[in-house]
Amino acid sequence: MKRWIKRTVFAVCGLSVMVAGLSACGHRNHEFGANLSAEEYTLKRNKVVDRVAGKLDLNEDQKKRLSTLGDKLYAQRSALIGQTKDPRSEMKALVAGDKFDRARAQALVTDKTTVLQSRSPEVIAALADFYDSLNATQQQKVRDYLEHRHGWWHRG
Repeated sequence: MKRWIKRTVFAVCGLSVMVAGLSACGHRNHEFGANLSAEEYTLKRNKVVDRVAGKLDLNEDQKKRLSTLGDKLYAQRSALIGQTKDPRSEMKALVAGDKFDRARAQALVTDKTTVLQSRSPEVIAALADFYDSLNATQQQKVRDYLEHRHGWWHRG
């Protein structure tokens, strides 16, 4: 009987540790922009601008240009998503019936492509304005960062 009680206590403790670990790690705040309000986005953008400004030693004009670039990217992303609150529902609707809705899929691709083509010049201009405002040392830091950035799982 004692052995059975010990096993039960260890099993319950182990299970509770596992559930607590999964619940702690399972919550993920999708704050990268998926459903941010304009105010939340502004706060997030300001944090990113401050972080980049610290790494690149940006002056106020450069910070302003970086903020403008972030705003243009957010506007393009918002336009790309469109008026729908759930973009996945559009994709689900394509396969809802017994046949793939080719016409709707083509219309969706055409709409998204049109948004990208119409908004891209603004984003490119904002990126060019920001990059051109950097001095040679800052530009080299950006190039070095891009050179050594290999993705999430690469650690070397």
